[in-house]
Amino acid sequence: MDDAASPPRPPSAAHRSPAATGGGGGGSSSMTTISRHFFGGASSDEDHEFYVDIIENMQEDYGMFVWPCSIILAEYVWQQRLRFSGSTVVELGAGTSLPGLVAAKVGANVVLTDKSEDKEVMKNMRSICNLNKVNCKILGITWGEWDDPIFDLNPSIVLGADVFYDSTDFDDLFATVAFLLQSSPGAVFITTYQNRSGHHLIEFLMVKWGLKCSKILDGFSFMPLCKASSLQGNIQLVEIELDT
Repeated sequence: MDDAASPPRPPSAAHRSPAATGGGGGGSSSMTTISRHFFGGASSDEDHEFYVDIIENMQEDYGMFVWPCSIILAEYVWQQRLRFSGSTVVELGAGTSLPGLVAAKVGANVVLTDKSEDKEVMKNMRSICNLNKVNCKILGITWGEWDDPIFDLNPSIVLGADVFYDSTDFDDLFATVAFLLQSSPGAVFITTYQNRSGHHLIEFLMVKWGLKCSKILDGFSFMPLCKASSLQGNIQLVEIELDT
């Protein structure tokens, strides 16, 4: 774990209800809920273009609930929807997959990835895709390891929400990002992250892996007020590409 304080718990969604998913048992199933995330219009129940339902479980792994970084990245995907439509998108460390699902909703071909050993997370990803009636490919990928599935990926856009969490993973993450960008000329890595103590390590590793920052935004600068008001943290959105 990074030596900074842990990030805040996920915000209370405006629309959250118990989930009848039929999975799990005992105490953890009682903590399973469905949060609804609106996009377009006023981003409200009465005025929206579409919504995404996310199955969350607050008692399970970090990949089982929606973090503020994910909400901000998903909103960016929506606002950049013309850019995403028709593109091939890979989301790394997808977890509950909100940004990737929004990309799929606006017409992208999406591959959702997370650690294959996180069985509950992978199972939840499939359930969320089925719930939202989107056809996303789901792959187990471990950063820094070169298993067969990664060689078939040729994304034009790579997404990652709060993937800069544990500093011991940063080098492997950048190795994977660099490989994906090298395999797809012109591809870009778009990520949102909390400013924690690993910031200088991120800068160092970008140089090490031949990457550069092409855009950086305050994560709250483009968020609708109705969404931003429920979020906390110093969150940046960064676009990273090969330094050629």
